[in-house]
Amino acid sequence: MRVILVPVADRPECARALQTAFDLGNRLGASVSGCHIRPHRYSEVTLSFAAADAAWRRKNTKRAPAAAKSMYRAIAEKKGYDVIRRHRAKPGALWAERVGSPERLMGIVGPLADLIVVSRPKGRHSIADRFLTAALINSSRPVLILPQATHKKIGRRVCIGWNQSPEAAQTVAAAMPILQQASEVTIISCGREDRPGPKSTQLAGYLKHWGVDAKRVATRGRRVEAELLGACKDAGADLLLSGAYSRSRWRESIFGGTTEFLVHQARIPVLLLHT
Repeated sequence: MRVILVPVADRPECARALQTAFDLGNRLGASVSGCHIRPHRYSEVTLSFAAADAAWRRKNTKRAPAAAKSMYRAIAEKKGYDVIRRHRAKPGALWAERVGSPERLMGIVGPLADLIVVSRPKGRHSIADRFLTAALINSSRPVLILPQATHKKIGRRVCIGWNQSPEAAQTVAAAMPILQQASEVTIISCGREDRPGPKSTQLAGYLKHWGVDAKRVATRGRRVEAELLGACKDAGADLLLSGAYSRSRWRESIFGGTTEFLVHQARIPVLLLHT
């Protein structure tokens, strides 16, 4: 990983996201790109995010960009990062301000990052939920979702939620730099591994080629979300990797699903990838 992107506003949860991003950047040798997004006058918005869009526009005061930049610079300097204006091979702290909708801009700046860090929304259809959804759906890049309440270093004890899907496999590949530095990795499979994809034993064998020794845990699969988080707790995990929306996102938003649960209810940091 060489570029970590963080959408930045002058808010406590953004400060915690930045602290995590810079901690990871120091460990992985990555630059951190802070991006403050301001609404365009004519940006389109879906009906589900109409209230969030109105709230976002109200909070977009004239001092918002300067306040966000000041917070970003302070955290960058505290973490030992030089604030730079141009891209370079050596890690640095980049700053940018963009005008437009999160949906449009995450499709532009998101694909040029190796990881996007956001905070978990307090509620559905909120401002944070809109930015998270835009990052997850429009960037095709891994998105790290952090709890708002606490900040601690992540990536030491990592669990992989394995369901044999292409999304899960791509998440593992994207997060390989984190897995290689983890002190412990656990593969969790819930229920029978009877889908047309690699089994957890095959994943463990693949990880050995990257120098990652992974344990395997199998649960019954009767209550997938509870079993997944229970296994993470037993492993003392500080990060869970999972594919996102291996079923239809529309279907999950209506009927529920593992991704929707992890996005909105899980208290552990979660790294998701949807392609």
